[in-house]
Amino acid sequence: MPELPEVQTIADALAPLIIDQTITYARIGWPGVIDRPEPALFAEGVVGRRVTEVGRRGKYMLFRLDDGRWLVMHLRMTGEMRVVSAIAPLDKHEHLVFGLEDGTEWRFRDPRKFGRAYLVDSPQAVVGALGPEPLSAAFTTAHLEKALAGRRAPIKSLLLDQRLVAGIGNIYADEALYRARIHPLTEGGALDASEREALVGSIRAVIQQALLEMGTTLRDYRRPDGSVGHFQNSLQVFRRTDEPCPSCGAPIRRIVVGGRSTHFCPVEQVQRDHD
Repeated sequence: MPELPEVQTIADALAPLIIDQTITYARIGWPGVIDRPEPALFAEGVVGRRVTEVGRRGKYMLFRLDDGRWLVMHLRMTGEMRVVSAIAPLDKHEHLVFGLEDGTEWRFRDPRKFGRAYLVDSPQAVVGALGPEPLSAAFTTAHLEKALAGRRAPIKSLLLDQRLVAGIGNIYADEALYRARIHPLTEGGALDASEREALVGSIRAVIQQALLEMGTTLRDYRRPDGSVGHFQNSLQVFRRTDEPCPSCGAPIRRIVVGGRSTHFCPVEQVQRDHD
């Protein structure tokens, strides 16, 4: 699933292609892609509207329209966006297509059909429950201390809860925990002050680096022009099972935490009992 760096990279690439463009038509190939309102009202609501702003909140992309409403989209596991000539052959997985006034089409492709689109008066209707952005001033050790107090769930699972911090997924949770030298099964409420500080710093660092490297391409993620990210070349533990730890050389281990594959170094990230 595209995480914060991938979603931001896609939004940045889309912005110059769609801002100030008017949507001339909307084709909905699979009605399930529309979360709200019903597909007919969704299409009626976007046609004739001009895109005035492109943004992101967590893993959601936000598109402001000239009537003040917002088109909100979530790529989920396999969603992709691209802007192509309107005469380009249509892929069977391109479930939502917006015609643009310059003769191009803004297409949403999603083989697994998990992605969703929303047309709402305010983005808060969709993203209002999200936690702070990891690079924002609101994401602090104090926030983490309050959010983790009394939590007995593994810290890996808690990092995937978008109410704790927005935009973190499986890749960057594993990488941040490795950089902070925290075992993924450590109970969230058991982290001490130094661990919380290390985790905030490692999350910020890994997200910043991934943004600079245009995200991680392992299989599905592509930018709108088809190019790939490069952070996969900087991964230290994620999907590196049995490969040597970059720090100590011990084989990277894989376990399942909360139903998600989780990668860590058993030497650098020691599981320990907390008081």
